[in-house]
Amino acid sequence: MEVFQKMQLFVELQKIEQRGITLWLEGLPSNSYGITDAVFVNENDSYMRDYIYDEGVLKELRFDKVKL
Repeated sequence: MEVFQKMQLFVELQKIEQRGITLWLEGLPSNSYGITDAVFVNENDSYMRDYIYDEGVLKELRFDKVKL
């Protein structure tokens, strides 16, 4: 199941990148591979998505670690 979820996230993020939307991980520019790897390697950590819009158009998708 985890492999399917990892691939699903990777494909989703690739499509977002292809639309010209920048991806960020912990405040640094990233890519679909880097974010997918971080989310699934660090299973004990949770990441929150932050969608950044400019005049109603999605410009950035940020992933930040949530401190529990």
